[in-house]
Formats: sequence, C-alpha cells, structure tokens
Amino acid sequence: MHGSGKAGAVLSLQQQTQPYPLAADLNVGGTSISFDGTLTKPASLAAIDMQLKLSGPSMARLYGLTGVLLPETPPFATAGHLTGNLGANASRWVYQQFTGTVGQSDIAGKLEFRTGQPRPLLSGAVQSKLLQVSDLGPLIGADSNASKQARGAAQRQPGNRVLPVETFRTERWTAIEADVNFKAAQITRDKDLPIQNLETQIHLKDGVLALTPLNFDIAGGRFTSNVMLDGSGKINPDAIRAELKADARRLQLKQLFPSIEGMQATVGQINADVSLSATGNSVASLLGSSNGELKGVINEGSVSKLMLETMGLNIGSVVLTRIAGDKQVKLNCMVTDFAVSNGVMKSRLFAVDTSEARIDINGTVNLGNEKLDLTLKPDAKSVRVISLRAPIYVRGTFKDPDVSVDKGALALRAGGALALAVVAPVAAIVPLVSTGPGETPGCQALMAQAGGKAVAPPPGKTPGR
Repeated sequence: MHGSGKAGAVLSLQQQTQPYPLAADLNVGGTSISFDGTLTKPASLAAIDMQLKLSGPSMARLYGLTGVLLPETPPFATAGHLTGNLGANASRWVYQQFTGTVGQSDIAGKLEFRTGQPRPLLSGAVQSKLLQVSDLGPLIGADSNASKQARGAAQRQPGNRVLPVETFRTERWTAIEADVNFKAAQITRDKDLPIQNLETQIHLKDGVLALTPLNFDIAGGRFTSNVMLDGSGKINPDAIRAELKADARRLQLKQLFPSIEGMQATVGQINADVSLSATGNSVASLLGSSNGELKGVINEGSVSKLMLETMGLNIGSVVLTRIAGDKQVKLNCMVTDFAVSNGVMKSRLFAVDTSEARIDINGTVNLGNEKLDLTLKPDAKSVRVISLRAPIYVRGTFKDPDVSVDKGALALRAGGALALAVVAPVAAIVPLVSTGPGETPGCQALMAQAGGKAVAPPPGKTPGR
C-alpha cells in the first residue's frame, strides 16, 4: 500500500461542529482510491461526504477493502459521490451519481450499503447504455487466460475446452445480502447478434444467488429466464445447486446468425423452452452434470435452398444453384426434443421437414467431455442431378467439430455453418428451437411426439428418480 494525502489543521479536530477536510490518493494491491471531502465529528467518524474515484483490475478485489461483495469484472474505473453515516450498531453508505467503465462497457447508477444483522445489505440500481459481451466473461470465468491473469484468477482455461472451468467463489456468498437491479440498453458481440433491453434483478440471501428474472430482446424476439444458484453449502459444501428455466420466443433465423452468408435470405422464427438442473462448482461442471429437457420448433418459414443442398451434399444442385442463383425452400417445420441426463443431451426427436427434403438427426451432445456424436440422415423429396444420400456425421469436440460423410470418406467443408448451428447453442446453454404452432399434418404429428414444456428434476437428481 502506498499513497499521499492532505487534511485540515490538527487543532480543527477539536471543533466537532465543523466538517473536517480530508483528501488522499492511495494504491492498495493494484486498486487505486482517490477521495476529496469532509468528515463530520471526526473524533467519532459520525459522517462522511466526499467525491470518490475507484479503479482496479477487478471489482471483486474491493471485497478485502470494503467488505462489499462484487462480481469478477475486467479492469474498471468509477467516479461518484459517497456519503456515509456511522452509527453505534449499524452504518449506511450511499455511492450515487456514479459513472464509469468496466472493460469497454459503460456503467452508471446508485448503490447503497447498510451494515447490520443478520448481515450487510447491498441494494440499488445500475444501468449501462452499451455492454460488451466480452466484459461479462469474468462473471462466469469465460474470459481469456490473459484476462484471468490480469485480474488475478488462479485457474486457467484449458486450450481444448470451450465451457468455462473456473470455479465460483461461493465462500463469500453468505457474507452479504443483495438486491440490485441491472439494465443494459444494448449488448454487442463484435456487432453480431445484438441484444437489447436486458434487465435482471440480482438477489443474494443466505448464500443463494438468484436472477429473477433475467430477460432480454434478441434476434427480433424475446428471451426470458429465471436462474437460481444455491451456494449456501447446506447440502454439499463443495458444489452449487443450480436451476435454469428459460424460453425464447419469436427469434428470427437470419438475425440469429448474422455472420453466416447463407442465412441472410432466410425467413422463419424460432421458439425454445429449456429446463435444466445441476450441481457443480463451475459452468463446465454444472453443465456436465445437468439434467432436464430442451424442446422446440421452427415453423412457417423458409430457408436457403443452397444451404439445404449443401447440408444434403447434393453436389449437382449446389453447382447449378451457384450458377443460376439461390432460392427459398418452404420450411414446414423443425422439431427437436432433447433429454439431458448427467450432462449428456440425447436426441429423442430432431427433424427438419421442408418442401424438398426431410433431415432426421440422431445422437448425443456430451456437455461433460464436450464431444459431439450426431448423425444426419437426409431424405430428398425430389430428383437431384447428383445426390449422395449417405448419412452425414457431426463428431469431434466443441472446440474442433468434424463434419463428414459416411465414416469420413468425404469432408463436408461447407458444413461449417451447420457445425456452428450445433455448437453455438450448446455454448450458450439455450438451444435454438422450441414449441410453437405448425402447418402440416406431418409437423403436427412431430410436435405431438415432442410433448409439452421442458421439465427438470431437482438439482442433483436424475430424470425418473
């Protein structure tokens, strides 16, 4: 710790009726603190009124200085007005009209911290006009190893893993209670897949962290969810008990994959339902032990013929389409129903039905070891110039997916878009399909097979028990 400061005359300390001026610039373990204000009744530290600036590698490092539990963040800087009233049994601190940055994101708002029984309470509201997705990574350990090192994280992400392995620090969750509202007008990820109007209410009580709700607009639709993370350790001191209930409604296909050229002429909307429960101490271990269901449907839309032909490996039609131009194919429906048991997503039903072909998909997505084992069986409804109707295999890992035809005899290089469509939903926890009305009798039969909304057993329990 080092720094400098200045204060009023020593004799003025005896004047208990006059505010005592105080200013300082300090650096404590890489966290910079600068304040300029006054103390009232300095002998008893009755009240504080000052302008406060804070900056450092992560907000989580403020815990040792203030006792206030804040999340892991990228480097931050804030400036605002701090007032405090110190009582014999409790105190109240208000940090208001503050503005600042966290990584490349802006923040502003008001926070209040009250000490007392049974534990201190942090409350208030924080807003962001533009929030970068990368700045959310440290909250769940999904930032880069360079970022982890900068904020002092002990655990590094293995090079062959996609899901974050950094453990949650739940030992501090029982030290404080929280009730904070957070809103972000827009969230961006390299200008792709913009998210608007995020709002969540953050509750922390008795070691249980809840985001109820966590909602935002995405791809022209709406994502709504409730997340519960029980870090109290009452049942298992080494694991969090987690529950996720989420649904996505009216997501537009072409907005969901803005960087995939073949999707830009696509029409159609997606609905999704997810219900998962799990126990673990990181995102990777939670998903690797998860149980529940993922269900859905895409309907009443159209997709790029070229994309379907490439997926079905109809080489002649792909060539002709490249020459004559693409066209839209009527999408009757896409229905999916995944059962999740001990981190293994197994396809109970996964079918894509269009006016020209039907593709049935079977297999598993293992969230524990991050491996894919899916088989796509295309069945064309019309004649093709050259049609290779052998099964297509999607295998490999989330980090390095492999798409091939008939035991790898022919590499399907153009299947990159398909691989992304499989991996991206897994990495985001939520699938890209769900429940909704269908047009054709065949689709109605498929949706009847999928059944109702997704359900999950209590955390730590497997389906059927």
